[in-house]
This record gives sequence, structure tokens and C-alpha cells, in this order.
Amino acid sequence: MLRFLALLVALALPLGAAVAAEVVVADLSQDRVSISTSFDGSEILVFGAIKRNAPEPSEGPLAVIVTVSGPDEMVTVRRKDRRFGIWVNVEGIEVDRAPSFYAVASSLPLDRALSETEDLRWKITTERKLRAVGATSMAADASAFLDALIRVREAVDVYTTDEETVRLQDATLFSTEIALPSALTEGNYDTRIFLTRGGQVVDSFATSIYVQKVGLERFIYNLAHDRPLIYGLLSLAIAIAAGWTASAVFRYLLP
Repeated sequence: MLRFLALLVALALPLGAAVAAEVVVADLSQDRVSISTSFDGSEILVFGAIKRNAPEPSEGPLAVIVTVSGPDEMVTVRRKDRRFGIWVNVEGIEVDRAPSFYAVASSLPLDRALSETEDLRWKITTERKLRAVGATSMAADASAFLDALIRVREAVDVYTTDEETVRLQDATLFSTEIALPSALTEGNYDTRIFLTRGGQVVDSFATSIYVQKVGLERFIYNLAHDRPLIYGLLSLAIAIAAGWTASAVFRYLLP
């Protein structure tokens, strides 16, 4: 029995060394983002190095892929159609875990940096990430609605794919900037860094960025969620005061 265990250990050692031939070591310029009334977006620097315990392999191109995923949220995607002269919702899907923000950056074009099999396994590209979430279909072609959701969010820079923006120096050092928009959802933003060679993921690194509201933004957010009645009454009072003030100004300017 002891000889059998010793043989297993001896076989596992070279295998472990081969798997760990290239390892990602990475960090972020900041791991917390504070949202205040003057917040207009932020930029996170992702940087690191590739640690090797042997000469660099020559099989296939080396690439680094970085993804940042915001907190999941439920989204309903509908298609409108003209019926009897008016536009109405006819069909759609409900996505229960769509990321509120998703960014992908890579050192090579994704079709060279990542194989379809590895994308299916790790869910790296935006399309694969969205198709991995749960969706309740109310339509015949759910994939078309997911494509529409991606297009809409790409148009407002909530979903981004930036190929060849990760700088890879001497096949060892890498860095890139991930732009965070002003309209951020509070919570953890999962950050993943993949090292690929020949389209295969050889190592990965995971960390997170915490986004939180501070100051007046925090007060309003807490009031709206914890005291909705008071928030509603206060909003109504502010609207009435604003309307009365505007009316008084116009009466003064236009007697």
C-alpha cells in the first residue's frame, strides 16, 4: 500500500510541474471604487507578470485575456410589433443573471487567443457569458434576444470588448486599463485574468473590485431602499417646491 501511494506521488509531481510551467501573478491599481455625486467614471489598471519555472514553451501564441463582470441583475428583453396601429410588446425573454457590466480585453484577437472549447468552458467572451445565464423564454428564438441585449448594452459602453489592448512586454509583463462608466451598480466586480497558449487556458487569476456609494449618493440610496415611504414623500415635496419656485420666477419675470 505504501509503495502504491509513493508511486502516485511520484507520478503527480512531474504532472504538477508541467501544469504550473506558466503562472499568472497580477494585481489592480485599486480594489475599491467610491461613487459620489461628482463621480463620472473610473479607470482600473490591471497589471502583472507571467512566472515560469522553465524556458518559455514554443507551442502556439501566448495571450493574456482580462474580464471584469459587474453584479448580476434580472433583465427582461422584449420585442415590439405594430398591432392595429399601435406598438405593443409581443414576445420576449427574462434573463435572471445578466451582468450589469462586462468588459473583455485581450493581447491578441480573441479568435487567436481563445478556442471555442475553452470559451465554452470558461465563459470568457460576452456572447458565451450571456448564454450561460438562466433565461425564461417567452419567444421562439431566445438567442436573438440575447444578441439584442448585447447590442443595446454595447451601444452605451456597459458591455465592451477591446481586443489587442492588453500590452504584453517580452512575453512576461502585461498591463491594460479597464474603463468603468459613471452608471455603476453597487457591489463586487469580479476580475479574471487568463493566460492562454495556442488557444488553451494554461492558468487563471481571480480577484474583485468593490464599488460602493458614499456621501449624498449613499444617503439617497439607503433612503430609497430602507425607507421607501419617506423617500417618496420627500421626492413629492421637492417636486412641489421646485414647481412652485419656477411658477413664482415666471410670474416675476413675466408680469
